[in-house]
Amino acid sequence: MSASDVRGEAGGLSAPSGTRSAAETERLTRRGLRLAQFTVAYNVVEGTVAIVAGLAAGLVSLVGFGLDSGIESAAAVLVGLRLAARLRHGEADEAKERRTLKAVAVTFFALAAYVVVEGVLSLVGGEEPDTSVVGMVLLAASIVVMPLLARAKRRVAMGLGGDRLILADAAETRICVLLSVSTLAGLVLYALTGAAWLDPVAGFVIAAFAIHEGREAWEGELVEDDDDDE
Repeated sequence: MSASDVRGEAGGLSAPSGTRSAAETERLTRRGLRLAQFTVAYNVVEGTVAIVAGLAAGLVSLVGFGLDSGIESAAAVLVGLRLAARLRHGEADEAKERRTLKAVAVTFFALAAYVVVEGVLSLVGGEEPDTSVVGMVLLAASIVVMPLLARAKRRVAMGLGGDRLILADAAETRICVLLSVSTLAGLVLYALTGAAWLDPVAGFVIAAFAIHEGREAWEGELVEDDDDDE
């Protein structure tokens, strides 16, 4: 799926659940599956570049961003497998999808734990990271692509009557947007000021977002943002 495909998905209108036909349900499910597949492919590349660049520069937040890309890929794989199962069997297995939703929630908590531990170690150790132009370019690209992808997923989720699995996947992508912004801000400010503490602090912001979304995913309380229905 290309970036133009993502933009097309994001602009789609969702049908009310009460009038949704079996064909429409299948079409939306296939769209959700394609978005999950695109998420995996994009984040494998993004995560690899971020981790390599982050390790080279000693930037905790950039490595955390790369790990988040891997976690987001894992969550998208889980969601994609369940959507593929729906297409094969013609219906959702509620018990398996609840377990999958909790597994996705765990990925949020895993990310939060990593960035908090690494951030504390960085602050205590007084490490001085390098700047990373590659990281900044990567983060800027993510700020463009990820909002489109998150919006596309939420549109599909609401078209399927507020599908919790796809909403969780959209929330994971939204975390990537917030993470991209906070990490880029931290890298730019560090490059300008030389304040090394900005990098781990950016990581703590990421952790706070991840814990919030993880708790909502675990409890099945993810909801659609009001402005996405306009």
